[in-house]
Amino acid sequence: MAKKKHLLLPVSARILKELGENVKLARLRRKLSGARVAERANISLPTLWSLERGSAGVSIGTYLLVLTALGLENDLLLLARDDILGRKLQDASLITRQRAPKRNREA
Repeated sequence: MAKKKHLLLPVSARILKELGENVKLARLRRKLSGARVAERANISLPTLWSLERGSAGVSIGTYLLVLTALGLENDLLLLARDDILGRKLQDASLITRQRAPKRNREA
């Protein structure tokens, strides 16, 4: 069975490549070998290399395993945290209620 080819827009491919480079830099700053991180993440060394190259075939679960091995698992929570466009769209479609008519106060 042939491997499935992942087609990405050039912008998406650049993002994955930068993400992989960031993971590699984090590993190197911690002075950990690829073999050590792969062992801690319970993945193969070629999978780690694919991740660090920004391959589209690497699952998000694998990213989480590697980030956990590096102590950066909470960084994954920062993805899409502040959805500026989504908030603007939501605010634009909010219906504002009209005020109720004032009561006639008779004293």
